[in-house]
Amino acid sequence: MAEVKLFGVWDNPFSKRVELALKLKGIDYEYIEEDLNNKSPLLLNYNPVHKKVPVLLHNGKPISESLIILEYIDDTWQQQGPPILPKDPYLRSKARFWAKFVDDKCIPAMWKACWQKGEEGLKAMEEANDALEFLENEIKGKRFFGGDDSIGLVDIAADVIACRNGIIAELMGLRFLREDKFPNLCKWADEYCNCSFVKENQPPKQKLIDHYKALIQASTSSKSK
Repeated sequence: MAEVKLFGVWDNPFSKRVELALKLKGIDYEYIEEDLNNKSPLLLNYNPVHKKVPVLLHNGKPISESLIILEYIDDTWQQQGPPILPKDPYLRSKARFWAKFVDDKCIPAMWKACWQKGEEGLKAMEEANDALEFLENEIKGKRFFGGDDSIGLVDIAADVIACRNGIIAELMGLRFLREDKFPNLCKWADEYCNCSFVKENQPPKQKLIDHYKALIQASTSSKSK
């Protein structure tokens, strides 16, 4: 039997992607929680270049970077569970493009908008809205980004956008997905987050809220010094 281990952090959205993919495929694995303030020798050994999570260990061989890991999982366990990427080469290339778009354009701008104030924060919010507008058009008329059948690569990549939007709005007063501005994305997020599979594999909401509150307090304290 194949040995599969995942080095991750419970609140890390990139680790969460890999957990979702493994569970979607029905793959048994051992989860190893990392402390990014005190990284384990194993993590540093298996990912010496970036020294970060997630890292998937399959039969002693490490794979890093979440989107690469998702493709590895799909390629390695093709006959197990639903596909994460479509078989058609063109549709596969589109899925890769939009997943990378989420990583390169959406998440950085949204994160910056949450933590930057003044002009920098407003600029980041504009960048986030511009990026989300592209996703709004891409999801139009579809249940999921890969079509109507099942959750795929782009849905998993955008998990943090769908499932943590409400928490961010509650704590920081920023609602990125608004019905009046992004109706298609809001419909997708509601559909995605209410899938039993997704709901069962999210961090506890209150634990996330407490964690983000601590981050906000720490950030506020450091800026006031």
